[in-house]
Amino acid sequence: MSEELLINISPMESRVAVLDNGILGEIYIERHHKLGLVGNIYLGTVVRVLPGMQAAFVDIGQSRTAFLHVNDMQREPRPVVENKNKTATETKKETNDSRSTIETSADNLEVTPPVISAKSTEVVPASKTLIQHRLHESQRILVQVTKDQLGSKGARLTTNISLPSRYLVYLPSSDHIGISQRIDGDEERTRLKTELSSLMQTVNLKGGLIARTAAERVPVDKLEEDIYYLLQLWRTICARRQEINHNQSSELIYQELSLPLRSIRDLVHADTEKVIVDNTQIYEQIRYFAKEFVPFIYDRIVHYTAELSLFDVHRVEDDLRDALKRRVDLKSGGYLIIDQTEAMTTIDVNTGSFVGGRSLEDTVYKTNLEATHAIARQLRLRNLGGIIILDFIDMLEQQHKDDVLESLQSQLTQDYAKTKITQVSELGLVEMTRKRTRESLGQQLCEPCSTCQGRGFVKTAETVCFEIFREIMRCARTYNSPKKFTVVAHAAVIDLLLTTESDTVADLEYLLGRVITFDVENLYTQEQYDIVLD
Repeated sequence: MSEELLINISPMESRVAVLDNGILGEIYIERHHKLGLVGNIYLGTVVRVLPGMQAAFVDIGQSRTAFLHVNDMQREPRPVVENKNKTATETKKETNDSRSTIETSADNLEVTPPVISAKSTEVVPASKTLIQHRLHESQRILVQVTKDQLGSKGARLTTNISLPSRYLVYLPSSDHIGISQRIDGDEERTRLKTELSSLMQTVNLKGGLIARTAAERVPVDKLEEDIYYLLQLWRTICARRQEINHNQSSELIYQELSLPLRSIRDLVHADTEKVIVDNTQIYEQIRYFAKEFVPFIYDRIVHYTAELSLFDVHRVEDDLRDALKRRVDLKSGGYLIIDQTEAMTTIDVNTGSFVGGRSLEDTVYKTNLEATHAIARQLRLRNLGGIIILDFIDMLEQQHKDDVLESLQSQLTQDYAKTKITQVSELGLVEMTRKRTRESLGQQLCEPCSTCQGRGFVKTAETVCFEIFREIMRCARTYNSPKKFTVVAHAAVIDLLLTTESDTVADLEYLLGRVITFDVENLYTQEQYDIVLD
């Protein structure tokens, strides 16, 4: 499978599109006035501790306080430290063989620095795992954002800091060496674990490491460069937090890379044929970054200079518009209906105009198989997360159900987000979850309709007419003085009142003994109306 990365830069936003065999597979958008928070590290202040939820709200300088659950806090044993004011000081080797010492203060910070040995620990009593015994209001704490603000919910935090590079992820508060599940082969996994363990001892690095998928078959010297980069980055963060003005309630300690550089670090791999950039300045930045950290992609970076928009040439804009629609058409004639709510997302599969050729079971089977490909693509493209219910068309044969489920699982292996799916139920439903770390495409680009308030439908003109009749009756009983009622409403409602409902209007005038007149207000929605008393 060939893959291309398109990077579109404008004064308002940065956009990165991932094309799989020329088809849009994923889209990342970052507005320059509203940068994503995931990966950022803050020195925040605990605003409120909620024992009943085992959670706390932390001020990190955003419009909404962020959420920290006790399960997202460090769970390893506390170190035994002779000096209560300071943790141990560790000497580490620099790339140029020079040595530097960083001393980190334990005052007001709840993060374990990467210098603690697991051998010198004491068991923490069970009561100490409760959040009310670990945090208190006004306490300053070092945290990292794991989920952006979603709707009315604040960002999600963790105290388990992780720093990613091209091949590795550094975990300062852990002592675990992990290998990406996407790396197959026991021999390669053993090699990485052995070499990382050896490198950590060589540079005297305390903490944990995770080998990312990109680390597969990477030589040891590249892994060593990554370790030195991460070590220096952590030292910079430690030094930065010591310089913070403690009068401030929150402070940004470390900011994640911009979207274009982040995409080079996280998205490119051996199958990436091209990285096309349409901005000169960003093109130079990406080339410099790639030469330093991802050298194999350096010669594949292309500067796009044509007049026609980069996204228009590759039909990305058209695919983006289609990705905001409820209906997704399949090549066979079937289609999907995708509905996203706050609680879950539902995807309904329909045969549509596809009639098949052999039997109803065969038609349903083929439609469901085709739908698995479209569903997997739409989940990535729209970045749908949380609980997802897939309503496949009912199948009778168990083998067909197994084939559809296997096809869905196979398609989801290409997804970077963690997914978990269940078996096909008797009703043809599949329940699944997909990890959500940022807003979906619809949430990012759209807002609730001002006419229907997000319901997706409005009252019919007939319904509004009947409401107007009831309101006139109510006003007549409440106010005796008006000689005339004037109805101000949308054109469609007024038209119905003067035609189909004209007899009802005449009967109401006779009953009340008052004249009813009508005015059209084009600025009103179909549901809006006013009764003016004259």
